[in-house]
Amino acid sequence: MKQFELKRVKDLLSIDLTNLIIESKKEGFLFLERLINDYKNGTNTFSKPGEFLYGVFNQEGSVIAIGGINKDPFSTNERIGRLRRFYVSKGYRRKGVGKSLVTRILKDASEHYEIIVLYTDTEHAGKFYTSLGFIKDSNSLKSTHSLKL
Repeated sequence: MKQFELKRVKDLLSIDLTNLIIESKKEGFLFLERLINDYKNGTNTFSKPGEFLYGVFNQEGSVIAIGGINKDPFSTNERIGRLRRFYVSKGYRRKGVGKSLVTRILKDASEHYEIIVLYTDTEHAGKFYTSLGFIKDSNSLKSTHSLKL
């Protein structure tokens, strides 16, 4: 990923997600707008122990992908993390950007969690996650995939 830089995002409001939000909304995804709103109102700032938010930036410094992990808010098990707010810009898909981002998130998550869960409602994303070792998991209404670390 030489032409891309993966960085931990410590202050979401210091980066410009405008283009990523516009693109995601055109695809019918509203979760990046929720990411900003939750960050602004303090609902989710990815700042608790075991929580991380990462961005991938292109050579011009624009955000081309974002994703993070939280303790799963739908579980009482402290050792379950949830992959959240994961989005890769259309022009950068199938180039290793998403895989690198998930790999980094899982590496950090392994120090805090035993299981990672996620929810997706698209077949394309489901195939992406299963290619990374996640299994389809219908044990919960709030998750579609899980991975034991």
